[in-house]
Amino acid sequence: MPIRERSSNDYLSRRRFLNKLGLWGGAAVAGTSLAQARRSSAASEPAESRTLRIGYLPITDAAPLLVAHGRGQFAAEGLQPARPILFRSWPQVAEAFQAHQVDVVHLLMPMAIWLRFGQSFPLKVVAWDHVDGSALTVGPDIGRVEDLAGKTVAVPFWYSIHNVILQQLLRHAGLRPVLKEDPSREARTVKLIVLAPPDMPPALARGAIAGFIVADPFNAIAEINHIGRILRFTGDVWRHHACCVVVMHQADIDHRPRWAQSVVTAIGKAQAYARDNRADVAKLLSSEGAGYLPQPRAAIERALTHYEPGEYGPTGAIRHPEWSQARIDFQPFPFPSYTEKLVGLLKETLVEGDTAFLRALDPRLAHAALVDDRFARQAIAAAGGAARLGLEPTLTRQERIDP
Repeated sequence: MPIRERSSNDYLSRRRFLNKLGLWGGAAVAGTSLAQARRSSAASEPAESRTLRIGYLPITDAAPLLVAHGRGQFAAEGLQPARPILFRSWPQVAEAFQAHQVDVVHLLMPMAIWLRFGQSFPLKVVAWDHVDGSALTVGPDIGRVEDLAGKTVAVPFWYSIHNVILQQLLRHAGLRPVLKEDPSREARTVKLIVLAPPDMPPALARGAIAGFIVADPFNAIAEINHIGRILRFTGDVWRHHACCVVVMHQADIDHRPRWAQSVVTAIGKAQAYARDNRADVAKLLSSEGAGYLPQPRAAIERALTHYEPGEYGPTGAIRHPEWSQARIDFQPFPFPSYTEKLVGLLKETLVEGDTAFLRALDPRLAHAALVDDRFARQAIAAAGGAARLGLEPTLTRQERIDP
């Protein structure tokens, strides 16, 4: 599968629309930043002298990486962080990481699986970046999942938890996802396409799609601008699922374990801070604050805090208030049960490209090959312990999925 972002012919009008919604911001920064980036290998520089280069998308999933930079937590661990580089799309992040233009990124967990096993790229998941934090947002004419028959819905990347959960929701509603053919109401099919997250609200507003499933704050943007409404929170489908994970190069894990531990420790401490200081984090991240995210503070704060069963329960966006969770939460431990279940579900999920690697991948063995949790374990201790991050002390769990 080629890693290429889909483009449109109405680039300039789309940019004007993004500016109007506060979605463009630093979206074009990546090209300039990458031109200035210098490729280097782990062995070419002393571990303590190399600048830490971070890549991210303008979504709240990146909050721990950005908070750790903005509050000086990377520096407090003896690191030398450059300002994180903002990218517009997941293909851009993946390409920059593969080219060693950045050292640490947050990637979609299924994307990390695809890169490691489908592309044979030497990487390791060293921590989770967050849990939950995404939603299926639809236009005003969609009242339930069944109403998506004959419509088009956007996902951010084929190998994403969004694609996995969306297809679970569609099948549960008696609908069939399709990738190549036109959608049909009579045949109860729904066409899935890939869009970069910043392009999703404008596409919904002009009626090019009936909905999108993506990380916040784009769902919050749609709510605030009255573009669409949340049909279902993904965390209400798969409780405390990981969307984005912290990924490093295998060479850095092998040759710079102390450096790697410092990075993950700073992220763990940032996660602990973010859990208890959501309004302050929203201000820091927003265009009114340090400007890590181009969206306004109101949208980011909504994305970090607004999860009201009394509001979303009657609409069906929240069906499990007993799960007692937040719209998004932050914790670093990469549970083996999640990796195993995710690999199994990916085998059932439609994606473009060659999926032979998935058919051959043993879910029970994938976690050990993909994940190195020793850094997260130490980070949890340094951040104040498992309870401080909302984790059970045993660091075990059972997956709960209910579409």
